[in-house]
Order: sequence, then C-alpha cells, then structure tokens
Amino acid sequence: MYNEMFRGSGLREEYAVIDAWLNKHGPNALLERQDEAEALFRRNGITFAVYTDGTDPDRVIPFDMVPRVFNASEWSIIERGSIQRAKALNCFIADVYGDRKIIKKGIIPEAMILNNPAYLEEMNGYRPPNDIWSHIIGVDIVRTDEEQFFVLEDNCRTPSGVSYVLQNREVMSRMFPELFEGGRVRPVDGYGEHLAAAMQDCAPANCEGAPTLALLTPGQYNSAYYEHYFLADLMGIELVEGSDLFVEDDKVFMRTTKGPEQVHVLYRRIDDDFMDPEVFRADSALGVPGIIRAMKAGNVTMVNAPGTGIADDKSIYTYVPEMIRFYLDEEPIIENVPTYCCDRPDELEYVLANLAKLVVKEVHGSGGYGMLVGPTSSAEEVEDFRAKLIANPTNYIAQPTLSLSTSPILTPDGMSPRHVDLRPFVISGSKTTLIPSGLTRVALTEGSLVVNSSQGGGVKDTWVLSDRISDAE
Repeated sequence: MYNEMFRGSGLREEYAVIDAWLNKHGPNALLERQDEAEALFRRNGITFAVYTDGTDPDRVIPFDMVPRVFNASEWSIIERGSIQRAKALNCFIADVYGDRKIIKKGIIPEAMILNNPAYLEEMNGYRPPNDIWSHIIGVDIVRTDEEQFFVLEDNCRTPSGVSYVLQNREVMSRMFPELFEGGRVRPVDGYGEHLAAAMQDCAPANCEGAPTLALLTPGQYNSAYYEHYFLADLMGIELVEGSDLFVEDDKVFMRTTKGPEQVHVLYRRIDDDFMDPEVFRADSALGVPGIIRAMKAGNVTMVNAPGTGIADDKSIYTYVPEMIRFYLDEEPIIENVPTYCCDRPDELEYVLANLAKLVVKEVHGSGGYGMLVGPTSSAEEVEDFRAKLIANPTNYIAQPTLSLSTSPILTPDGMSPRHVDLRPFVISGSKTTLIPSGLTRVALTEGSLVVNSSQGGGVKDTWVLSDRISDAE
C-alpha cells in the first residue's frame, strides 16, 4: 500500500515542510486548530445537506489539516490526462447527438446509448457553441503506487466540490500562512476567472456586447446549495431559481428590479428531468418552461448542456479509452480501472465467482450508495448482492479492489494513513484548462475505501508544487 508522504522508509522531499510543521506544532495543537477550521466552515455556511437520516441536515464536511502534495511531474500526468479525457468526452457527446460515428464503427453498441436513461432523444441534432457540451468535468482519479494513476469515473453533468478546493486553501493559508512562504505551492485563486471566461466563450452567436451570465440553482434545500451561491459570488453573477426566469420569443429573461434582462449563458445545477416542464417532467417547479426551446433556437447556452449524463454513465465509462483513440488518435495518458460489465455473460460469470474480492457498483449510482465492497462485506451482504446481480445484471459493473494510496490524517493518537482519491475540475472554453489542485477526498474510517462525504468521508487541501521546491525549505 503506497503512502504518499513516504518513499520506502524515508520521507518524500515534497513533504519536508509539512513534516517540519507537524513536528513544530504537535498533533494536539493541530487538532484544536482543526476544530477551529471546521467552526469557521460552519460560520461561513460551508456545508452540504443530507435529508435521509432525520438529523441536522446541514453538515460540515470533516476537514483534515494535513495537506496532500503532488510534485510538478506527478501533476503533469494528472493535468494532461484529465484534459485529454475531457476533450474525448465532449467529442463523444457531440457524436451521440450528431452523426454517431462511434456507433457506426461498431465501437459502442447502439443499444447501450439508446436504452440508457441518461440519453435524451430531445437533444438530437442540437449543436452548442463550439460543440462543447460539458464545460465543467470532474475526473475522479485514484493512485495505486508511486507512479500509477487510474481514472475511477467521470462526472459530466453537474460535478460538485470545487468550492471545497478553494475554501480548503483559504482556511489553510489564513491559519498557517508560513506554509505558503516562498511561493512553491501553486495558487488556486484563478478558478472563478477561468469559469467565467469559459461561459463567455460559449455565448450565443447572436449575442451583442458582453453576455449576461447567471447560475441556476434548485434552491436552498439542494445538498450543494452552498457551492451554488459561492460560485455565483466568485464570478460576480446572479444566482437565480427557476421562478426568477421566464421565456419570451424563445429568449430567456431574468426578473430584476429594473425590469427583465436577457440571460445568454446559464450555468445550471438542476438535473435534466427538472429543467423544462414543457419537455421533461411536467410537474417540475424547479425549471423554466420553454428553456429548451430557447436553447435550440440559439438564444441561450446551458453549462453543462442537458444530455451530458450519457458520458458519465458507468457502463459508458468502460469505453472512454476507445473514445480517446477514436476521436483524438491518441493513447490514454491515464488508464481506466479494469472493469467488468455484468451485462456480458462471461464477465458476469467471473464477477459472480469472485464477488467477495470485487467492488460492484450500480451503473447509475452515485455518492457511494448502491455498491458492494466485497472484502469488507459480510457473507450475507455478498449473497444479497449476488441475487441483485442475477436479477438485473445490466445495472452493475464490477472492479478489482484496488490498493489505493494513503495520505496521513491527524487523529487523537497522532498521524494515521487513510485512503484518498482526487477530483480535478476541467474547464472547457476556447481552451481546456484546470487549476493546479483538486478535491482530495479521504476515507476517515481506518481501512475504508469509501471517500464520499455522504458516507462519512472528509476533505484535504491539495498542493501542487512548482518545479523548484528546495528554495523555500
């Protein structure tokens, strides 16, 4: 099991400053400061909502004080691999709702697309500005040893978590400014500018002057509402709900105290089904009647576009390496985790025979729900899942239980390793970029592989170092 802070029996050079900082303050003092950080998060409203267990729905994601560190060469792999993947996924979505060349070539079965709940027939023939469908993509990456990264899944609909990336850094730099002396930790404060620029880049062709941008939220009871208002404030744009908007002459307008104002680009954080009651769910009170009509007329651009979920389905995920080869004529920089599709009889047979060794996930599941981690499950849980697989094999994929890398966390007993993953956020506009950081999620329970916040996971600040690190030590 690879511990990212150590190489063999020695400390990695990248962690020298952190090691000195830990030794200077000691775990007890840092745990007190960690409590202060979480209190600051709550005071600033940095929470997510869970409404399933009857307790206080507004929760602070547990924050661990020990940063995770990547050197420049490691980050280069992550950056290039994530950008490559985002480009291929955008090509795929455009193709699915366009010429379907990848289907005609026999690379992906047609039924896997047309029978997929995330596929929206209503989007066929639509072409967004610059053919960019998914402007913000979260790529979940895991590490198994010193050099080996794998992509665990893609998030092309409404990926969340970037607000924690920025706020984790804000809290750490405020509480421990000495850690950032010398400028060797690359800054993360350009995300708002990158995102706003990408939104401006995809404004409708008929937009005269500077486009009006807005962020559409389902409202304060959404689990990611904090992030919605944080990002709107970061970009200096209006945060709106469906009731704040209306469509007239196939154009979207925002109600303001000065009268209606046309909106040209809408960063939407509402699920497809609820976007437009004229097209999707007729009972939706969250969306805007006629907004799909306005989008198809070329008068508003949605970021990300409806229908992008076809690219982050877990069964489609297995074909992303082929997408990279097909659309970009390149080899994948970061490979997928080996994956078994349970709708294939031979692969289902293998999964059923090795269920106690594998991680099995619902194709459309998220948040760590609807999955089996074989090695940590009871015999009864394994057998219950076996029955689900046999009853509906197309609903599941399976992957080997990886030996995920660990990063140390602070505990009352001192430092202790915990499994981590990483979600960098790729922004696609006139160019494709990502800030030098990402959302490091950490499984706070010893031995657990589940890092999701809804399942008790926490977060860390994520450092990317510049090429020169010795000057600041």
